[in-house]
This record gives sequence, C-alpha cells and structure tokens, in this order.
Amino acid sequence: MHFSESLKKNRQFQLVYKSGKSYVNKYLIMYVKENGLEGNRIGISVSKKVGNSVVRHRLTRLVRESYRLQEKVFNSGLDIVIIVRPGAATVGYREVESALLHLGRLHHIIHQ
Repeated sequence: MHFSESLKKNRQFQLVYKSGKSYVNKYLIMYVKENGLEGNRIGISVSKKVGNSVVRHRLTRLVRESYRLQEKVFNSGLDIVIIVRPGAATVGYREVESALLHLGRLHHIIHQ
C-alpha cells in the first residue's frame, strides 16, 4: 500500500479542477483525476466563507483524518481535491466521514 501525499501547489489544484471530474453532496465537493503514480495525492480546500480560521482548520483536520482512516478503501493513482462547503461548519466527524465515503462511491474510486 502506498500512502497519500498532499497537493500543495496552486497549479496542481488547477489541473485537477480543469481536467478532473467532480461530484457534490451537502458538505463536500470532490474532484478526482488520475495521476499516473502509484499513490494518491490529496488536497483540501476550505474557503473563508465557511468560517473563521479555527473552524476552517478544524474542518481540514476532520477531512484529513477521515481520509487517513479510510485510505485503504480508495483506489490508488489518483489526485483528489476536496472542497469543504459552508454547510459543514457545524458538523462532526461522522458526518464528514460519511460525506467523504459517499462521494468516493459516486466517483467509483472505492473498492470494498
């Protein structure tokens, strides 16, 4: 198993936005694009519209931890960008994890 890296550069995010496929649910937006590597690369974006820095960082940590614990069920070789929507500002870990897995199933990138 190859563990995920992070997408850090703006151009990496832009490439996934432009040529990736997206699905949306109540709390998250997920863009997915194949990267040709053995492992996944994940990027998380939380806008200022969602809340102050404390709220944004909390949501970033929730999404990162949800993905980390469920990483083994995701296919490899993908760039994944997750955008947190404003409705997620008050939700807990279980809702974030459920939303992440729901989008993974919509993209057909989860094997179980």
